[in-house]
Amino acid sequence: MEQTSPQAPAAGPGRKLYAAFLILLMAAGSIGVWIAIPIGWLWIGSQIAESQQTSMGLYLLVMLGILVSVVAVAKGLGWLDRHYAKVIGVPDEGARMPLPWLRSMRGERTAGRRTSVLDIVMILSVSIAGLAMLVWFLVFAGSPLPT
Repeated sequence: MEQTSPQAPAAGPGRKLYAAFLILLMAAGSIGVWIAIPIGWLWIGSQIAESQQTSMGLYLLVMLGILVSVVAVAKGLGWLDRHYAKVIGVPDEGARMPLPWLRSMRGERTAGRRTSVLDIVMILSVSIAGLAMLVWFLVFAGSPLPT
């Protein structure tokens, strides 16, 4: 018999639709980390700037704003991923497993933690962002060299 959390809808199409909605929120949040947050803080900085000769304080404001916003969105994405796992019925793993890059290469091989939907969404968003940057650099940026 399948157990659901008290917050999750009952089994059926409603729960699947809710799980798909959570995935869409994770995808939007991960894209927001790469696009919306930096552009938003650059826009805020441009509205605050009084001239093109800006001070270091404005750059610091934009940098800290981006950093704080990314951390907040990352916390929210982590919460969405945990909530998604409850909705689809993935059992809680309990003890934390050390990340692969923190373990010795000679260490004993363990099963490790599950690959979450957020892992896949973030890998896809990083890949898309990297590809978009490469296309911009090679096609649209133009040459910095004088002609």
